[in-house]
Amino acid sequence: MILITGATGTIGSEIVRQLVARGERVRAFTRDPAQAQLPAGVEVVRGDYHDAASITAAATGADAAFIVGILGPEYVDIEHALITTVRDAGVGRIVKLSAIGTGEDELGRIGTWHLPGEQAVRGSGAEWTILRPSSFASNTLSWADAIRNGRPVPSMTGTGQQGVIDPRDVSAVAVEALVSSEHTGRSYTLTGPELLTSADQAAVLAEVLGRPLEVVDVPNDAAREHMRTAGLSEAFIDGALAGQEYVRSGGNAVLTDDFREALGRSPRTYAEWAADHAALFREAPAGAARGRGTIA
Repeated sequence: MILITGATGTIGSEIVRQLVARGERVRAFTRDPAQAQLPAGVEVVRGDYHDAASITAAATGADAAFIVGILGPEYVDIEHALITTVRDAGVGRIVKLSAIGTGEDELGRIGTWHLPGEQAVRGSGAEWTILRPSSFASNTLSWADAIRNGRPVPSMTGTGQQGVIDPRDVSAVAVEALVSSEHTGRSYTLTGPELLTSADQAAVLAEVLGRPLEVVDVPNDAAREHMRTAGLSEAFIDGALAGQEYVRSGGNAVLTDDFREALGRSPRTYAEWAADHAALFREAPAGAARGRGTIA
């Protein structure tokens, strides 16, 4: 039995899909099982990260667990407790989703948000694997409304390049680490095959959609106000803006061979992801989810 936290999110839902396709037994942990749209055969359990008893109940009888914390300075202790509770329930293999740049001083405070979780996993006594993906290709779904309505797409990272990765590839590595001990004790920094700026990604989308797209840089004060309106805390906003500055200054211009090392093939390109998801930029699907990346 494999427990997936964050089972309705960008990565978790794809992990569930891939595991089910392989015939694995899957238990999905979610706050609202009634709203979960998951494949047939998945055991869906209700739980909340603030409720240790629900975590224990979900983890009991599971052999492996995929851990997705809540990103932000307010939640670092919650993720540590989540991992400890899962391990205490008897889970013997843990795969944690972290973020590229974790622990790097240049990244600032946002670079510390995953550290307690990583430390908890390494010290858990379980078999562990840590995944540190770069920016998700699906982050550009945040542009979909602007594109559908003929507005410029907003960029908060300027000319900064990133090794944009398809979330399906992050999930594929997680699946292998969940079902096999071959990845125990490894920390994988997962990137796509090429470095791309926001303008590069917009150019790819323009080609896929068959029409030009304009890119506009968003000043920090406008970005801060947008995040405030969304209800995010000042501490989270400060960290996010520091992360964006890190990207703008070239700090996330990183490519690795970790994906190929883990799976023996090349990662998908952003162009492949864009072609597969073009419809989401042409019309708004009911209840469409927005991808959320590790560094904006």
